[in-house]
Amino acid sequence: MLNKAIIGIDLGGTKLRIGRIEAGNITKNYSINISSQAGEDIIIGELIHAIEQVFDNDIAGIGIGVPSLVDVEEGIVYNVPNIPSWEKVYLKDIVEENFNKPVYVNNDANCFAVGEKYYGKGKPFKNMVGLTLGTGMGAGIIINNSLYSGNNCGAGEFGSILYKEHIFEYYCSGPFFRDEFGIEGHLLSANAEQGDKESLKIYEQYGVHLGNAINTILFALDPEAIILGGSISQSYRYFKKTMWEQINTFPYKHTLHNLFIDRTEQPHIALLGAAALFLNAENDQQKSVADSKVITVTNSN
Repeated sequence: MLNKAIIGIDLGGTKLRIGRIEAGNITKNYSINISSQAGEDIIIGELIHAIEQVFDNDIAGIGIGVPSLVDVEEGIVYNVPNIPSWEKVYLKDIVEENFNKPVYVNNDANCFAVGEKYYGKGKPFKNMVGLTLGTGMGAGIIINNSLYSGNNCGAGEFGSILYKEHIFEYYCSGPFFRDEFGIEGHLLSANAEQGDKESLKIYEQYGVHLGNAINTILFALDPEAIILGGSISQSYRYFKKTMWEQINTFPYKHTLHNLFIDRTEQPHIALLGAAALFLNAENDQQKSVADSKVITVTNSN
């Protein structure tokens, strides 16, 4: 299954990146700046043209990651940030009609999680969470080797849980650095690399808040692993110590015994994650067939 050629698409608010993935390798890629303020049809035309640059008949399927709410079953995308005209786009149907291949659409946090499951550090784990830390805080959930999106693609919204004076997202993403300390994340990281003590102290505070967020995830899901992604994860070494100190306050010590937490090492995880939507769907279909056979055999007895 991993050897099939799949197209992975990372649709941002201003840029579109597309990769042809085979056996975990990007064998062909293409990227463009999209006309984000243009009408829906113009941007769809740009997307179709971009897919054509890497498409051929050997492609088994197409996965698309978007930074917005998605009706996963129907492949409908709602209210894409920075693309005002995309209020409700039947993206799955549109792309399938143009290329006659199965298409799967999901949000970027879910793509990150399933990408780590199939191509990254999540491979050994049946139950894991992919936690993205950047301009916001997002999470994707893998349960029994399958992506769990929830009824409305809303599973894993831990960032929206109330915490202190705000919500977890405020303290575990870019706004914490900007609004609390008046510094952007990339500058904070650069200062920390130079050994700036104040910057290192900010990361220490950040680690405590992230540790509390992870403890909430442990209470809710009890996963085997949590993989960190997003721009802030690149500074993991600066907040790892205080994060783990806070995690170690978790009351059920057996939960922590084999808990694995690390940051992604996949520089192209957005493309790989989108492609992995196809692999996840095939895996779910195979499990469904297997389950139906078990039910049939049981009923026949």
